[in-house]
Amino acid sequence: QVQLVESGGGLVQPGGSLRLSCAASGFTFSNYQMSWVQQAPGKEREFVASIQNWNGAITGYADSVKGRFTISRDNAKKTVFLQMNSLKPEDTAVYYCKARSRFTGNDYWGQGTQVTVSS
Repeated sequence: QVQLVESGGGLVQPGGSLRLSCAASGFTFSNYQMSWVQQAPGKEREFVASIQNWNGAITGYADSVKGRFTISRDNAKKTVFLQMNSLKPEDTAVYYCKARSRFTGNDYWGQGTQVTVSS
């Protein structure tokens, strides 16, 4: 059974940092591109960052987070991370972890973790 469990969200002041984690189970982690997607209140889900490493480590970021967020993964621990620095109020959203199979294109989603940036 595929499971993605996010953690690390919370309330932080502008300029602060958070580190999100997503623990995966039930599939061959190394064969999946892992992504973080955010959904702000009243908005659709938007891409934040992705990482895959079957052709070397390849990462991608939304323009809004470049230079502030860093995605990484630990294949041995089946975990993907999102280090979020210099947080802004507009980063407030539910952050979802997504796994996409390199072979089938099937997606799996976690339940999300709330990040609130406010003074």
